[in-house]
Amino acid sequence: MSSVKQVLLVNGKSQTVEIDPDTPLLFVLNDELHLNAPHFGCGMAQCGACTVMIGSQVVRSCVKPVGSVGREPITTLEGLGSPEKPHPIQQAFLEEGAAQCGYCLSGVILTAKALLDAKPHATDQEIRESLGGVLCRCFAHARILRAIRLYRDGRHG
Repeated sequence: MSSVKQVLLVNGKSQTVEIDPDTPLLFVLNDELHLNAPHFGCGMAQCGACTVMIGSQVVRSCVKPVGSVGREPITTLEGLGSPEKPHPIQQAFLEEGAAQCGYCLSGVILTAKALLDAKPHATDQEIRESLGGVLCRCFAHARILRAIRLYRDGRHG
């Protein structure tokens, strides 16, 4: 298929790309828009490293064709906050030292945020279940859960 112009709303900014609509959204975010938080992991929507939010839903961008996004807003981890002013969930991860290599953070943080946006008083079990599709091999799981609880309880406690 040939390239077409597509307007995307990414992290609150309108961005125009000229690209094959079948191109995975992850490649557009990384290669065209130079956003580095979503990572290529498995390429099969099974590890969560490429997670972004489209509207209020978490999506695996490695298998999401850019042409299917439409006009829904896309949020990457970069879109939540900045190093100078992190989003409260990012701040909770900083306070708990919950990030090690950082490869899975897009999946972990955006999945937890989407869950708690939809269900502010989610239980620890619900948090664990929501993160079941995000692979982390750093053995930081206890710190990750503490950070998510800190965000949940600080936001709603």
